[in-house]
Formats: sequence, C-alpha cells, structure tokens
Amino acid sequence: MWILFAFGSALFAGLTAILAKCGIRNTDSNVATALRTGVVLVFSWLMVFMVGAQSEIRDISAKVLIFLILSGLSTGISWLCYYRALQTGLASVIVPIDKLSILVTIAFSYSVFHEKLSLKSGTGLLLIVVGTLALLI
Repeated sequence: MWILFAFGSALFAGLTAILAKCGIRNTDSNVATALRTGVVLVFSWLMVFMVGAQSEIRDISAKVLIFLILSGLSTGISWLCYYRALQTGLASVIVPIDKLSILVTIAFSYSVFHEKLSLKSGTGLLLIVVGTLALLI
C-alpha cells in the first residue's frame, strides 16, 4: 500500500510545481507560500478529524513534538525557497534541482538511522543525480 502513496506523492508534487508556477505569476512568492500553507493546514486538520485521529494529539511526546516542529520549519523554509525560485525561474529546471534533496535524505538516513545503500540503490541514486544534472546543462 505504501507504494501507492509514494506514487501519489510524486503525482501531486509534480502537479504542485505546475499549479504553483501558474499561481505566482503576479504574486509575491512569500504571500503565495503563506496562502498555500494555509490551505495545507486546513486540509491536514480536516483529515485528522475525518479519520478520528484527534485523540492521539495528547499522546505525542515532547521529543516527537520537537522533531515535528523542526520538520515543519524545514518544510516552511524549503517552500519559501522553492516558491521564490519558481517565481523567476523555469519549473523544468527548478523541480529537478529540488529533487536533489534525495542526497540530503540518503546522507541523513545513513548517519542517523544507519540505513545502508545497496549496490542497486547506489547505482540508482547515481543515475538520478547524473540525470538531474544533465537536465541543467
């Protein structure tokens, strides 16, 4: 089931870039990010209540809360940078650069979670990075 959500994430992330590029043509990128974030906030809380998960909020530990806050800050900074880049740059160039975040994710997954890269995964990562860089040339 996780694979369907992963592909759904890719699909909607791709749509996000195009819809964002259309939406920020004559708008300050920070205002656009704030509007988008507001929509995400409302949608997320609607989902919490729709699935009945609101009772789990009180069970969140301080450590988990700190990591979620840091993740939220990281997301916010990422979105601000992303929208600013989209406002003046080409989506077809910005999106591949943004996807180089895979390098950060894999580096941290190795150092924090001790996840190892198999030869197959390492080869795939190399191809992704080389392909992304080729898109920029």
